Amino acid sequence: MKTCSKRIILGSGSPRRRELLAGLDVEFTVDTGNTFEESVPAGAQPEEVPLLMAKGKSHGFHRPLEADELLITADTVVVLEGRVLGKPHSREQAFEMLRELSGKAHKVVSAVVFRTQDMERSATDETIVHVAPLDEDEIAYYIDRYKPFDKAGGYGIQEWLGYASMGNIEGSFYNVMGFPVHKVWKLLQDFA
Repeated sequence: MKTCSKRIILGSGSPRRRELLAGLDVEFTVDTGNTFEESVPAGAQPEEVPLLMAKGKSHGFHRPLEADELLITADTVVVLEGRVLGKPHSREQAFEMLRELSGKAHKVVSAVVFRTQDMERSATDETIVHVAPLDEDEIAYYIDRYKPFDKAGGYGIQEWLGYASMGNIEGSFYNVMGFPVHKVWKLLQDFA
């Protein structure tokens, strides 16, 4: 098995991305120092947003990369009916997002960017998630118990809500968690 010869830096504070990258049995450090301010350019299509954000995070890294370093950045969005649902900023916003997702299918789009001093590669992945109808008590229970304010679309598929109402997905489960590990592994092989 080929292994990456670079020192890998994960430029993300997401505990889920750390867990998933560790699951590939690669050594890495985490460094979230960044000057990039996330804002979506006018006219950007919803499916383009994760790659734009992941590239911005990569190039906004707080220092130049050394010759033996590989920086990995990522972003994930939930797209419902042509609109991006970001991270909720309040209980009310999370409630509204989950109410909108209830009984519908939506798309989860993730992007990863791998960058060294002299090379940059990226990959995106899309997964369709079907959500069973949710009642208000289920939504309230989930938000109050799991506090999904750091998650695109206001939910984590690996938590109670995913167990209870998201049994039908088309594509990668890990992509919905925010890190398409099968694509990450392929990119790691490219850098081996």
